[in-house]
Amino acid sequence: MKHLIPLRFLEKGQNFSVCMTVMTLLIFSSAAQALPAGLIPSPPQVAANGYILIDAISGEILAEKNADHKLPPASLTKMMTAYLVTAELANNSITGDDMVTISEKAWRMKGSLMFIEVGEKITVSDLLHGVIIVSGNDASVALSEYLAGSEGAFVQMMNSTAELFGMTNTHFMNASGWPEKNHYSSARDLSLLARHVINDHPEYYSIYAEKEFQYGVNKRTGKPLDSQANRNILLFVNPSVDGIKTGYSNEAGHCLVVSSEREGRRLITVVMGARSERSRASETQKLLTYGFRFFNNVKVKKGGVVLERVRVWKGAKDELPVGLVKDLVVTVPRGKESDVQASMLIDQDIVAPVVTGQKLGVVKVMLDDQIISEAPLVALESIEDGGFFEQLWDSIVHFFIGLFS
Repeated sequence: MKHLIPLRFLEKGQNFSVCMTVMTLLIFSSAAQALPAGLIPSPPQVAANGYILIDAISGEILAEKNADHKLPPASLTKMMTAYLVTAELANNSITGDDMVTISEKAWRMKGSLMFIEVGEKITVSDLLHGVIIVSGNDASVALSEYLAGSEGAFVQMMNSTAELFGMTNTHFMNASGWPEKNHYSSARDLSLLARHVINDHPEYYSIYAEKEFQYGVNKRTGKPLDSQANRNILLFVNPSVDGIKTGYSNEAGHCLVVSSEREGRRLITVVMGARSERSRASETQKLLTYGFRFFNNVKVKKGGVVLERVRVWKGAKDELPVGLVKDLVVTVPRGKESDVQASMLIDQDIVAPVVTGQKLGVVKVMLDDQIISEAPLVALESIEDGGFFEQLWDSIVHFFIGLFS
């Protein structure tokens, strides 16, 4: 398969050596010699102020450095802006066809732009594409004002959502990522946000893979303006990459959050504070190569199915099905998949009433005598209190079992 890079990258100052560097990395990674099972080298050296590599399904961290350092995120901020828009779309609070009137504040934004005009009416869908694909600061402000009435109110929504997601080293001051004091995030926090972007509203995630976006017409000629290319160069040279966001400012340096899916696995990388566009792309590809080359996933237990039936005392029913809320997946070094072991520890004294989702035990996953993951076992249905005679009989039986045990 050929992956062509539009000439407009070169016309707009994009460095073609980025593409050559990344393609070289791809060629050499595919030709790497097999290592003995379970032998994993140290993570690659990455030239950035902070970075992280995680498996998007298991959440396992495969490599990190300065992942909790508070750093300026630049336009990586727009991941949260876009997330909140897609959340409102998914909740049917707004529609993609809603018309947004562009304010003077949005129109006056500098930096990367969608090039919208003050007083113009633009659909939410077009503005969302402008945020995600061409990183429009103007589109970000316009959407923030439409959703919350003002950018300031929208920022409160951003910070509340960050807190909900456990992004403990993040604080937003605006919707675009424009440099501002007390506006920061971290590589780990942005990887958490990336998982939500991918998983929570999958019907909108495909926008992040779109390579270009065309909006507007030339007012003199009436002809459509040229398309703007997505600034994520890896979309053009690595077919497994399908997002997510670039960022740059003098304070932040060159930043990149990438998601890549291959053979049923998905990795997320966050690179913050790289030296150049070339560097953020090549350093990201190093991490992707390492993660796909040396690790694999194991589905330990399936979620939503009955894993065990346990005795319930004093209930309307004697047995209760227990299981996991979702699939339990672990990421392990390649060659160690068959060494993964799991055990279930279930409460032995379960008394009604029991509600669906109530924690009743845990699944522990072991590798080489080490616990590598745990997941709660929960009730898969509710059981109410039994009648008077059921409770009386179970009380007697329960008493004698406890006495002799």
